[in-house]
Amino acid sequence: MDVFYYLVFGVMAAVVAALELSKSNKDRINTSSSFNSFKNNYLVVFSIMMAGDWLQGPYVYYLYSTYGFGKGDIGQLFIAGFGSSMLFGTIVGSLADKQGRKRACVTYCIVYILSCITKHSPQYRVLMVGRILGGIATSLLFSAFESWLIAEHNKRNFEQQWLSLTFSKAVFLGNGLVAILSGLFGNLLVDTFSFGPVAPFDAAACFLAIGMAIILTTWSENFGDPSDSKDLLTQFKVAAIAIASDEKIALLGAIQSLFEASMYTFVFLWTPALSPNDEEIPHGFVFATFMLASMLGSSLAARLMARSSLRVENYMQIVFLVSAASLLLPITTSILVTPSKVKDEGLSLTSSIQLLGFCVFEACVGIFWPSIMKMRSQYIPEEARSTIMNFFRVPLNIFVCIVLYNVDAFPITIMFGMCSIFLFVASILQRRLMVISEKPKAEDWSPMKERNSEVDPLNL
Repeated sequence: MDVFYYLVFGVMAAVVAALELSKSNKDRINTSSSFNSFKNNYLVVFSIMMAGDWLQGPYVYYLYSTYGFGKGDIGQLFIAGFGSSMLFGTIVGSLADKQGRKRACVTYCIVYILSCITKHSPQYRVLMVGRILGGIATSLLFSAFESWLIAEHNKRNFEQQWLSLTFSKAVFLGNGLVAILSGLFGNLLVDTFSFGPVAPFDAAACFLAIGMAIILTTWSENFGDPSDSKDLLTQFKVAAIAIASDEKIALLGAIQSLFEASMYTFVFLWTPALSPNDEEIPHGFVFATFMLASMLGSSLAARLMARSSLRVENYMQIVFLVSAASLLLPITTSILVTPSKVKDEGLSLTSSIQLLGFCVFEACVGIFWPSIMKMRSQYIPEEARSTIMNFFRVPLNIFVCIVLYNVDAFPITIMFGMCSIFLFVASILQRRLMVISEKPKAEDWSPMKERNSEVDPLNL
């Protein structure tokens, strides 16, 4: 493997370690032994679930290409996944509440295992079914597990402050350490042991089966509050009223949609960008490097948010501009460096520069997640939080589907340019959000709920 990969990975790991070790010790939260047992059980299960998801990510595009499918066909497969998530994402939460969160988590395992099995078939229709199943599983992953945790936490009468401890540990493990280890393990299976690009999907299925067994034997069932059961039309009506009543919520949703649309498009584009002539690249190792960059960004975000004098709204403008510039690198390198039409044995100069730029973008992603969560906690009313968040996933998935549908019609540089424009617009909207957030709020959520009740007497 090219020495440059090891160099980038090593430097990134050293910086992350330095940032973590240099942090001052904070006062620890005193918890009970029963809570620690509950928390550790959830963290084990969630980490296993995330491993099953992260193992697949770096090899989806590569597997489809080994089956002989072109960029356009692969784009349609990705569209099926995002479209499935868009359609089912708005209803899986309510289904989990009615049918049981534990049952929904088990369903996630079964559906995702079936999706992994379809990867053994080179037939396009079978792979399409797998992508649809994967979209359903993704919706369950980001709704059912969190819902079960919150309900079970409250049912056991644990302190509310302890819940944030579980979430922070879950993010660190599931989106950080597990992601890196999954990338390295996938690279070991595919490149070192030469088991082929389908091996990570088989490993993911094994992890999911283990996690499902733990859920079945250690988790209890819980359900949602029947008073919160609303049909889809009513949920969208509540979200629309909230957006129309507060410009900050609308801006926040637009910013989130623009950034995540660019992020998910990048997931599709980074493989062909780094191997324009179908060069062999260590997908798992590159993915692990990206996750290290994301952890670096998370460490920076923690330090930024700890400064009371610095508002999230201020520094996020810079983050969006930096991320926009980083995704412009494929365009600038294609202009400044003549693209090679010959398959290189190692990493080309253009790809090396782009790899560094992509690491910068992933660092921005690492800053984005905790920062957007903090802004959501400030501006989105708790009474309609999940509804509004699901509402803004619809334009996000529409953005991505449009991009992927036209991926074969435009050069890859055009696609990166569009993502860069999205991020630049997000920076402008972030500026507007900063300005209006400094003004006193005209009205709170309660009058808005009263107006909504007047519009729809059934919405209590």
